[in-house]
Amino acid sequence: MRFLERPVDSRTYRKVVGRFATGVAVVTTRVGDVDHAMTVNSFTSVSLDPLLVLFCAEKVARFHAAVLEAGVWGVSVLPASMEDASRFFAHRGRPLDGQLARWRHHRGASGVALFDGALATLECSTKDVHDGGDHSIVVGAVTALAAPSDDAPLLYYDGGYGTL
Repeated sequence: MRFLERPVDSRTYRKVVGRFATGVAVVTTRVGDVDHAMTVNSFTSVSLDPLLVLFCAEKVARFHAAVLEAGVWGVSVLPASMEDASRFFAHRGRPLDGQLARWRHHRGASGVALFDGALATLECSTKDVHDGGDHSIVVGAVTALAAPSDDAPLLYYDGGYGTL
C-alpha cells in the first residue's frame, strides 16, 4: 500500500475524516409548536457520571439557533431502514411544517420528537455549548433513554451509507 501525502485543506480534510465510519442519528428539538430536526453523524457518548452525550451543529444552520433556544433535544439513532429519513433531514431549507409526518414518532417527556423505529433514543437537556470553529459542540445531560429496536444500524462511511 502506498501512502500519498495530501495538502491540508477543507476538501482533503473532509475526504480523510470521512474514512472514520460513524452511526447516523437525527437530533430533534421543539420551539413553541415548531419541530426542528437535523441529521448528524457527529454524536457521541461523553461521560457515565454524569450521563452526558454531545453532537455538533453548524452555526449557520437554522437548527443551531433552535436547539440553543429550546435547551432540550432528542436523539434518534437510525437503523438502515431509515436511510430516507437521514437523507431528508440532511437537506437545508426544507419546510418545517409537517416535516416529521412521514415517519412514525412520539413525544418524549420534554416534548421533543423521537422516532419509533430508532435503534436508540435519548432525551437531553443542554448542559454546555463549546465553540468548535464553524460548529458548536452541544453537550447534553441525558434525562431519558430507550433502545426500542435491534435492527441493523445505518452507517456513514467515505461519503456513502452502509450497514453491518
